[in-house]
Amino acid sequence: MSEKILIIDDEQTTVKLIEILLQRRGFDVITAYSAEEGLKKAYRNQPDLVLLDIMMPDMDGWEVCRRLRDMSDVPIIFLTARGELRDMVYGLEIGADDYISKPFENDELVARIRAHLRRAPKAVMSEELIFNNGEFRVNFMNREVRVRNEVKHLTPKEFSLLGVLVRNAGRVVPRNELVTEAWGEEYGDAIDSLKLYIHYLRQKVERDPENPDYILTSRGVGYRFANH
Repeated sequence: MSEKILIIDDEQTTVKLIEILLQRRGFDVITAYSAEEGLKKAYRNQPDLVLLDIMMPDMDGWEVCRRLRDMSDVPIIFLTARGELRDMVYGLEIGADDYISKPFENDELVARIRAHLRRAPKAVMSEELIFNNGEFRVNFMNREVRVRNEVKHLTPKEFSLLGVLVRNAGRVVPRNELVTEAWGEEYGDAIDSLKLYIHYLRQKVERDPENPDYILTSRGVGYRFANH
Protein backbone atom coordinates (compact mmCIF):
# COMPACT_ATOMS: atom_id res chain seq x y z
CA MET A 1 0.00 0.00 0.00
CA SER A 2 1.29 3.50 -0.88
CA GLU A 3 2.52 5.71 1.93
CA LYS A 4 0.27 8.69 2.66
CA ILE A 5 1.79 12.16 2.55
CA LEU A 6 -0.18 15.10 3.95
CA ILE A 7 0.68 18.54 2.51
CA ILE A 8 -0.40 21.54 4.62
CA ASP A 9 0.19 24.77 2.69
CA ASP A 10 -2.07 27.68 1.70
CA GLU A 11 -0.30 28.22 -1.66
CA GLN A 12 -2.49 26.20 -4.02
CA THR A 13 -0.06 26.26 -6.96
CA THR A 14 2.77 24.92 -4.79
CA VAL A 15 0.55 22.23 -3.33
CA LYS A 16 -0.59 21.10 -6.77
CA LEU A 17 2.98 20.84 -8.08
CA ILE A 18 4.10 18.80 -5.06
CA GLU A 19 1.00 16.63 -5.29
CA ILE A 20 1.73 15.77 -8.94
CA LEU A 21 5.41 15.10 -8.15
CA LEU A 22 4.65 12.74 -5.27
CA GLN A 23 1.83 10.94 -7.05
CA ARG A 24 4.18 10.21 -9.94
CA ARG A 25 6.65 8.73 -7.42
CA GLY A 26 3.97 6.39 -6.08
CA PHE A 27 2.74 8.21 -2.99
CA ASP A 28 -0.86 8.69 -1.87
CA VAL A 29 -1.21 12.47 -1.40
CA ILE A 30 -3.64 14.32 0.89
CA THR A 31 -3.84 18.11 0.65
CA ALA A 32 -4.95 20.80 3.08
CA TYR A 33 -4.95 24.53 2.35
CA SER A 34 -5.22 25.77 5.94
CA ALA A 35 -3.84 24.84 9.32
CA GLU A 36 -7.19 23.80 10.79
CA GLU A 37 -8.00 21.66 7.77
CA GLY A 38 -4.55 20.11 8.00
CA LEU A 39 -4.95 19.13 11.64
CA LYS A 40 -8.34 17.56 10.98
CA LYS A 41 -7.04 15.61 7.99
CA ALA A 42 -4.02 14.47 10.00
CA TYR A 43 -6.29 12.80 12.52
CA ARG A 44 -8.80 11.43 10.01
CA ASN A 45 -6.32 10.12 7.44
CA GLN A 46 -3.41 9.03 9.67
CA PRO A 47 -0.64 10.13 7.23
CA ASP A 48 2.79 8.52 7.22
CA LEU A 49 4.51 11.91 6.83
CA VAL A 50 3.54 15.61 6.87
CA LEU A 51 4.94 18.38 4.64
CA LEU A 52 4.24 21.65 6.42
CA ASP A 53 4.51 25.32 5.44
CA ILE A 54 5.17 27.97 8.10
CA MET A 55 3.44 31.10 6.81
CA MET A 56 -0.30 30.47 6.79
CA PRO A 57 -3.04 32.97 7.64
CA ASP A 58 -5.17 31.11 10.19
CA MET A 59 -2.41 29.50 12.26
CA ASP A 60 1.32 29.41 11.57
CA GLY A 61 3.24 26.21 10.92
CA TRP A 62 5.05 26.42 14.25
CA GLU A 63 1.78 25.96 16.12
CA VAL A 64 0.61 23.24 13.72
CA CYS A 65 3.85 21.36 14.38
CA ARG A 66 3.36 21.59 18.13
CA ARG A 67 -0.22 20.31 17.86
CA LEU A 68 0.78 17.45 15.59
CA ARG A 69 3.44 16.50 18.11
CA ASP A 70 0.78 16.41 20.82
CA MET A 71 -1.09 13.81 18.77
CA SER A 72 1.67 11.75 17.18
CA ASP A 73 5.32 11.12 16.35
CA VAL A 74 4.57 11.26 12.61
CA PRO A 75 7.58 12.59 10.63
CA ILE A 76 7.19 16.32 9.93
CA ILE A 77 9.18 18.17 7.26
CA PHE A 78 8.94 21.95 7.11
CA LEU A 79 8.81 23.03 3.46
CA THR A 80 8.96 26.80 3.49
CA ALA A 81 10.28 29.97 1.89
CA ARG A 82 11.78 30.97 5.25
CA GLY A 83 15.38 29.86 4.82
CA GLU A 84 17.08 31.61 7.75
CA LEU A 85 19.21 29.45 10.00
CA ARG A 86 17.36 30.56 13.13
CA ASP A 87 14.05 29.42 11.62
CA MET A 88 15.55 26.05 10.72
CA VAL A 89 16.93 25.56 14.23
CA TYR A 90 13.64 26.62 15.82
CA GLY A 91 11.63 24.27 13.60
CA LEU A 92 13.78 21.31 14.56
CA GLU A 93 13.67 22.25 18.25
CA ILE A 94 9.86 22.28 18.40
CA GLY A 95 9.58 18.80 16.95
CA ALA A 96 10.08 18.78 13.17
CA ASP A 97 12.26 16.04 11.68
CA ASP A 98 13.60 18.05 8.74
CA TYR A 99 13.55 21.52 7.18
CA ILE A 100 13.69 22.24 3.44
CA SER A 101 13.75 25.76 1.99
CA LYS A 102 11.82 26.75 -1.13
CA PRO A 103 12.69 26.60 -3.96
CA PHE A 104 13.76 22.98 -3.68
CA GLU A 105 15.02 20.23 -5.95
CA ASN A 106 12.38 17.61 -6.68
CA ASP A 107 14.76 14.67 -6.32
CA GLU A 108 16.06 15.96 -2.98
CA LEU A 109 12.54 16.36 -1.59
CA VAL A 110 11.57 12.82 -2.60
CA ALA A 111 14.85 11.40 -1.24
CA ARG A 112 14.35 13.08 2.13
CA ILE A 113 10.75 11.90 2.33
CA ARG A 114 11.79 8.31 1.63
CA ALA A 115 14.63 8.51 4.16
CA HIS A 116 12.28 9.62 6.95
CA LEU A 117 9.69 7.01 6.01
CA ARG A 118 12.32 4.26 6.21
CA ARG A 119 13.33 5.30 9.72
CA ALA A 120 9.91 6.07 11.16
CA PRO A 121 7.62 3.51 12.80
CA LYS A 122 3.97 3.66 11.80
CA ALA A 123 2.52 6.68 13.61
CA VAL A 124 -0.98 6.80 15.06
CA MET A 125 -2.75 10.08 15.69
CA SER A 126 -4.56 10.29 19.02
CA GLU A 127 -7.19 13.01 19.01
CA GLU A 128 -8.20 12.29 22.59
CA LEU A 129 -6.70 10.40 25.52
CA ILE A 130 -9.11 9.10 28.15
CA PHE A 131 -8.31 7.99 31.69
CA ASN A 132 -10.12 6.66 34.75
CA ASN A 133 -13.20 5.41 32.85
CA GLY A 134 -13.73 8.77 31.15
CA GLU A 135 -13.27 10.94 34.23
CA PHE A 136 -10.15 12.59 32.79
CA ARG A 137 -10.08 13.51 29.08
CA VAL A 138 -7.51 15.44 27.05
CA ASN A 139 -8.60 16.41 23.53
CA PHE A 140 -5.62 17.51 21.44
CA MET A 141 -7.64 18.73 18.46
CA ASN A 142 -9.69 21.15 20.56
CA ARG A 143 -6.99 21.58 23.21
CA GLU A 144 -9.67 20.87 25.78
CA VAL A 145 -9.31 19.18 29.16
CA ARG A 146 -12.31 17.71 30.93
CA VAL A 147 -12.13 16.41 34.47
CA ARG A 148 -15.24 14.89 36.02
CA ASN A 149 -17.16 16.26 33.01
CA GLU A 150 -16.07 19.83 33.74
CA VAL A 151 -13.99 21.79 31.23
CA LYS A 152 -10.75 23.05 32.75
CA HIS A 153 -9.27 26.21 31.25
CA LEU A 154 -5.52 25.77 30.88
CA THR A 155 -2.98 28.24 29.57
CA PRO A 156 -0.96 27.12 26.51
CA LYS A 157 2.05 26.35 28.72
CA GLU A 158 -0.05 24.33 31.15
CA PHE A 159 -1.67 22.37 28.33
CA SER A 160 1.72 21.59 26.79
CA LEU A 161 2.99 20.26 30.10
CA LEU A 162 -0.10 18.15 30.63
CA GLY A 163 0.13 16.88 27.04
CA VAL A 164 3.64 15.52 27.61
CA LEU A 165 2.60 13.90 30.90
CA VAL A 166 -0.52 12.16 29.54
CA ARG A 167 1.28 10.93 26.41
CA ASN A 168 3.77 9.32 28.78
CA ALA A 169 1.16 8.14 31.28
CA GLY A 170 2.58 5.68 33.78
CA ARG A 171 6.19 6.73 33.16
CA VAL A 172 8.19 9.18 35.23
CA VAL A 173 9.20 12.05 32.94
CA PRO A 174 12.46 13.66 34.10
CA ARG A 175 12.24 17.40 34.69
CA ASN A 176 14.65 18.29 31.88
CA GLU A 177 12.74 16.17 29.37
CA LEU A 178 9.38 17.52 30.50
CA VAL A 179 10.46 21.14 30.04
CA THR A 180 12.12 20.68 26.64
CA GLU A 181 9.36 18.44 25.26
CA ALA A 182 6.61 20.78 26.42
CA TRP A 183 8.14 24.19 25.79
CA GLY A 184 11.12 23.63 23.47
CA GLU A 185 14.89 23.51 23.81
CA GLU A 186 15.09 27.24 24.43
CA TYR A 187 13.32 26.68 27.78
CA GLY A 188 15.89 24.15 28.97
CA ASP A 189 16.96 26.46 31.80
CA ALA A 190 13.38 26.98 33.00
CA ILE A 191 13.32 23.99 35.34
CA ASP A 192 12.91 26.33 38.32
CA SER A 193 9.55 27.42 36.84
CA LEU A 194 8.36 23.84 36.38
CA LYS A 195 7.35 23.30 40.00
CA LEU A 196 5.18 26.42 39.87
CA TYR A 197 3.42 25.31 36.67
CA ILE A 198 2.82 21.84 38.11
CA HIS A 199 1.26 23.60 41.10
CA TYR A 200 -1.03 25.58 38.77
CA LEU A 201 -2.02 22.40 36.92
CA ARG A 202 -2.88 20.57 40.11
CA GLN A 203 -5.01 23.48 41.27
CA LYS A 204 -7.08 23.12 38.12
CA VAL A 205 -7.36 19.36 37.59
CA GLU A 206 -6.97 17.65 40.96
CA ARG A 207 -9.77 17.09 43.44
CA ASP A 208 -7.29 17.73 46.27
CA PRO A 209 -4.18 19.51 44.92
CA GLU A 210 -2.25 18.70 48.10
CA ASN A 211 -2.90 14.98 47.63
CA PRO A 212 -3.00 14.58 43.84
CA ASP A 213 -4.52 11.55 42.12
CA TYR A 214 -3.13 12.23 38.65
CA ILE A 215 0.01 14.40 38.57
CA LEU A 216 2.41 12.66 40.91
CA THR A 217 5.91 13.72 41.98
CA SER A 218 8.87 11.37 41.76
CA ARG A 219 11.24 13.08 44.16
CA GLY A 220 14.57 14.02 42.70
CA VAL A 221 13.58 12.82 39.22
CA GLY A 222 10.43 14.37 37.74
CA TYR A 223 6.69 13.83 37.42
CA ARG A 224 4.34 11.02 36.41
CA PHE A 225 0.74 11.01 35.24
CA ALA A 226 -1.04 8.15 37.01
CA ASN A 227 -2.57 5.81 34.42
CA HIS A 228 -5.75 4.81 36.27
